[in-house]
Amino acid sequence: MLLSTDVWVGALIRRAELEGANAVVVKKGDARAGAVIVKAYDTATRTARLWTEATGQDGEPLWIQPVASEIESELDAYLERQRRYDPDLWVVEIEDRQGRHFLTEKTQD
Repeated sequence: MLLSTDVWVGALIRRAELEGANAVVVKKGDARAGAVIVKAYDTATRTARLWTEATGQDGEPLWIQPVASEIESELDAYLERQRRYDPDLWVVEIEDRQGRHFLTEKTQD
């Protein structure tokens, strides 16, 4: 990310809130360079997806789903493992009726 993580996370939360979603920082990591995992929860279907930044084949940043499951308990278990591994990790949770992630960067669907 070119922006510091805290500024980027603030912008993501603002985008989500402007569209009527609820977004919160569940875990705050390193303000300048912490990695981010976004949990997008679909309140209509009660399913969730995780998104994390990776590097695409072209070397450009790309947001991917690190876990194929949409079952929230499985995603939470993954998040817990990642938090133990990386204490600088940020976790942002977004609750939306359509399950949108509000990422403006390239995603791999």
